[in-house]
Amino acid sequence: MQEKRNVQIIEWDDLDKKKFYCIGVLMTLSLRLTVYPAALIRTRLQVQKGKSYYHGTFDAFIKILRAEGIRGLYRGFLVNTLTLISGQGYITTYELVRVYVANYSNSNAVKSLVAGGAASLVAQSIIVPIDIISQHLMVAGHKGNLGRFKLSSNNRKYKQAFGQTQEVVAQIFRLDGPKGFYRGYLASLMTYIPNSAIWWPFYHFYAEQLSKLVPNECPHLVLQGIAGPLAAATASTLTNPMDVVRARVQVGGRSSIIGTFKHLLREEGPLGLTKGLSARILSSAPTTLLLVIGYETLKKISLRKELVESRHW
Repeated sequence: MQEKRNVQIIEWDDLDKKKFYCIGVLMTLSLRLTVYPAALIRTRLQVQKGKSYYHGTFDAFIKILRAEGIRGLYRGFLVNTLTLISGQGYITTYELVRVYVANYSNSNAVKSLVAGGAASLVAQSIIVPIDIISQHLMVAGHKGNLGRFKLSSNNRKYKQAFGQTQEVVAQIFRLDGPKGFYRGYLASLMTYIPNSAIWWPFYHFYAEQLSKLVPNECPHLVLQGIAGPLAAATASTLTNPMDVVRARVQVGGRSSIIGTFKHLLREEGPLGLTKGLSARILSSAPTTLLLVIGYETLKKISLRKELVESRHW
């Protein structure tokens, strides 16, 4: 009986860093352009009270298209592109921490869990101000004014793209001062550190389990492409309650995580903790599929020349 091979992991020291960063930025930008509408829909579903306007993911998609057009699905996208910085910080931290943890443990699950959590901590420290501004812009086009701010309307495209951003920044600063740009920072950490720490071990776990079920001839990229969305669905389901709380703290202006959690339960019951879950999975599963295929392909493209011949996929 032929022995099953393990799914090979390309480590940090195996990479040509110049290729890795240059190609990686372009891949990440393309990915964000593809999945941004789902993120916008998720945010609007999470911050609305009950089903006061949108009755689900598809309903929100149709209503936004009718009321705001395609541009409505990309509100806040220009600001959101700044998160490319956090993306590079995330993956660099993840890879470097894996190298560090390898000095103490050979367990891939341990390396992935610790590195995933550390990477999310770094990324969220960069992304939270950008995320807060972006989320306010996401809900700005809704006639029910889902956020705290009622922005002035202006039909000129330049003003819509840049004027509203300036308004959001000014109102955040006026209401909360500099600390307003880190509103919900703790809630973000409590959402995304567990999400990241859960995703990476499950990603490698699912890939390994799938490798035992398929012929050896099956490309590793296929296994990784399936494992990524499975891990994303798992992590999204486990962390969605905190994600709902995070969105309400950041967009709704609440300051207490526990108070927001209690208020949500009191008004909408346990089902309130599942708000936006389908949109989140619909967003994260294809996002992760593209991310995994892109990231693993990027690592293969960026593999140092002297290592190419010794690797088999």
